[in-house]
Amino acid sequence: MRIRLHNLRMAFDGREVLHGIDFDHEVSALAVIGPSGGGKSTLLRILGGLQAPTAGTMAVDGEPVTFDEAGLLRYRRGIGFVFQDGGLFHHLTARENVALPLRAVHGLGESEARERADELLERLGVAAEAEKHPVQLSGGQRQRVAIARALAPSPRLLLLDEPTSALDPEYTTELLDVICSLKQQGTRFVIVTHEMGFARHACDDVAFLYDGRLAEYGPSAQVFENPESSELRRFLARLLEWSL
Repeated sequence: MRIRLHNLRMAFDGREVLHGIDFDHEVSALAVIGPSGGGKSTLLRILGGLQAPTAGTMAVDGEPVTFDEAGLLRYRRGIGFVFQDGGLFHHLTARENVALPLRAVHGLGESEARERADELLERLGVAAEAEKHPVQLSGGQRQRVAIARALAPSPRLLLLDEPTSALDPEYTTELLDVICSLKQQGTRFVIVTHEMGFARHACDDVAFLYDGRLAEYGPSAQVFENPESSELRRFLARLLEWSL
């Protein structure tokens, strides 16, 4: 999938948080990294059609994305989005969290939606939790259900916004293993993450956002082994300061 961004800008209350992002590359498994406040989640929400930029253009596989509500609605149908907190409906079971959007948004019948939900919960290792509500699930299980919901309509691109940010190390590792297995099964994704080991070894490419600008982009091994910008060198040095 080729994503093209040209002069993409985003401002909130007159304060610009994305400053003219230009990007034109094939995307298969892309990690977006950088310090907090650098614009990573804002960029991901624009990629997901959840926010319209203040200025600039976006195209996917040569097809321009229009930022009116009708255009964004059409575009969002082909995108799966996983939020930091999962974004599950607390009054619904795990199965219903996956099945409801299939019925309400994508027009599937009840039995077909249920079958698809059960298939994905099984695939992601949470079939035994199908009748549980989110409050009854561990953090890792909730995020697996959230991924199942995002994958349910077979999106052409999966977007994940720091999906491990609220998980302890054990659940973090389990969830990253799940995402890695999705890649091996052909799922294309963009993930905002602070897990540098995952970004380096499981993602094909890395984009480094700093102060609302795309400071560096390239193959994962190249970016981590030979960072070109002083900002990325400082960022990686700080992360490694307290590593084992």
